[in-house]
Amino acid sequence: MSLIATARATESPDVITTLQSVCDEQGLLDLAGRLADLSDLVRWDLANLEQSLDELSGDDVVRRGGLHLLNRPGKRLRPMCLALGARVGSGFGAAARQLAVAVELVHCATLLHDDVVDLGEERRGAQTTRAIYGNAASIFAGDWFLVEALRRVHEANVPGGLSSLLEVIDEMIGAEAVQLETRGRLETNPARYFQIVEGKTASLFRWALGIGGRAGGLGEDDCAALADYGQNLGVAFQLIDDLLDYVGSSARTGKGLFADLREGKITYPLIAGMQRDSSVKALLEEILALPPHATPRPRVALELKRVLEASGAVTECRALAERRARDATQGIEHLPDSRAKQALLTVALATVHREH
Repeated sequence: MSLIATARATESPDVITTLQSVCDEQGLLDLAGRLADLSDLVRWDLANLEQSLDELSGDDVVRRGGLHLLNRPGKRLRPMCLALGARVGSGFGAAARQLAVAVELVHCATLLHDDVVDLGEERRGAQTTRAIYGNAASIFAGDWFLVEALRRVHEANVPGGLSSLLEVIDEMIGAEAVQLETRGRLETNPARYFQIVEGKTASLFRWALGIGGRAGGLGEDDCAALADYGQNLGVAFQLIDDLLDYVGSSARTGKGLFADLREGKITYPLIAGMQRDSSVKALLEEILALPPHATPRPRVALELKRVLEASGAVTECRALAERRARDATQGIEHLPDSRAKQALLTVALATVHREH
């Protein structure tokens, strides 16, 4: 194992450490304790993942660009979920390890591509690949990750793994197309929002859990239940992610507040706000009229945040995330009890308490 992977193995995964801190701050001591057990369960699985990621190399501009992102601290939430899905079955074996690498590479590929589309300057506390190496290098680095991911799924040779991932990638592209068509339009229909979220975010969680269970030797019904868990978890995760764009801390989220709005993305908190208070639309129109990535006037930004909270839009968004997290846990209640199942219940519960 490399020195980097060994060092990471001695620490809790970043997402778990962060959630533990948040739970401690909020007085959720029981949940913090459950997260500690989760950390112990997946520590070495994720260390093996880091070792495999550490083996990716190359010195041309494309590979340097890709590794620039990959080597930054990340949540690794999707591969962690895949590992837990496998552990509900027979365990995190060689095939599951390959699949875990693949799901992280697909996720990172989308980030590299998104940063080009959104003209992103910062990601994971550092300059983006596009900011350092240029747009072309960022696009091709994402393509490299996708090819490498598909290669690893092929090598894992888990039945249905490759075909199902190709379907997910196609679904993600379709959702990106819908988002592109609706960018900057003040739509108040939540159906379009969920079409985007389910395609861009939830589909990869769904694949990670379902294929993880398959790698662990589970039957079709159990794999389907894990996949449904992943779908609901992905939606809950994105709802909180979108909410933090307005009520979170930029120091914790790693991006400026209202970043999604400045990119023309109309997310659920805004949809709920426009449905509840007519003044929200006027504030959004003023912000959207600014040049790309321009910072809204402090008065406007503060007023939008105030109205979203006062109208109940923030509460509604968080409640919906909590409901989807509950749906996730209820869907796997029938699975045999195990540390991995308990860990999945903990992940769903903790997702709605995260602050980045």
